[in-house]
Amino acid sequence: MSEKPFADPVETVKRIVPLLERAGLDRADVLRVEGEAGLSFASGLPVADVEALLRGERVPRVTAGAPAPDPVEERHRQVVDRILFLRATRLRTSPDGSRRVYSLAEIAAGAGTSAQWLDKMIKTGKAPNLDHAAGIAGFFGEKIEFLVAPPAEALDRVLQKIHKDLLERTVEQQDQDLQRLKSTDPAAYLSSELGVVGYAARALADVPDDTAQPIIALIESVARRSREERAREARAAADGSVGQD
Repeated sequence: MSEKPFADPVETVKRIVPLLERAGLDRADVLRVEGEAGLSFASGLPVADVEALLRGERVPRVTAGAPAPDPVEERHRQVVDRILFLRATRLRTSPDGSRRVYSLAEIAAGAGTSAQWLDKMIKTGKAPNLDHAAGIAGFFGEKIEFLVAPPAEALDRVLQKIHKDLLERTVEQQDQDLQRLKSTDPAAYLSSELGVVGYAARALADVPDDTAQPIIALIESVARRSREERAREARAAADGSVGQD
């Protein structure tokens, strides 16, 4: 499976950073590599691979002079490695609060296969078929993409979700800012030199265009609806005045 050309973790991080700064969040916390819910945990990649991808390096690395790995065997090994990663990191919590790995029998029962088959898969490094792979991933609360996505795509999927969440948070914060402006100075809100959209553009001046433009487009839509609503109210008031005459 070849990596998709748009899977570029470094570029996604560049889009995330301005949003983090605007939200007042710590990059080291949100983009933490290690630990539960860190980038390694969420992507299924070893810590060293995540760190390499964030430096713009390719994973897996090919040693100079070494024969190219067989692509089929490489894909099988990746799927098995990610299944083992899930087993090692998605632990079962016992009633007493202790945590342990799921047994092969528990995983097999949840995935619709047998413990013997799972044991053989792990020992031989031969990946399961798509149905069984999806069942195993689902047992651990993941989709099959978690097992089959190439490294850069696996990490970028996690980063894209972080970017989407931050963008939504930015839009929500921007809306709150606009509402405060409207309540404290309605005249400025309605008749400032550049209007509401201009206010948003100034506020997002330090945000990359591909991040800022969707926000500004949303605000333009809200401003347009507001103008239309005011126009309807003005017409209704005028009609009422004519009726009274």
